[in-house]
Amino acid sequence: MKLTVDQDKCVSSGQCVLNATDLFDQRDDDGVVLLLNDSPSADQTEAARKAAAACPALAIHIEE
Repeated sequence: MKLTVDQDKCVSSGQCVLNATDLFDQRDDDGVVLLLNDSPSADQTEAARKAAAACPALAIHIEE
């Protein structure tokens, strides 16, 4: 699995962080998503999928 984020689409809702704290964070100044790990381990894939599904802006992309 490979993750990418589109920071221009991000609306700073924080759903990614709530669902996958090991994979995502938010910038302090504006809350835009930060990708911490673009290649999640097998035990992180479910959280990555939940984060992508929860993103209201569809700013998280998963490549299998």
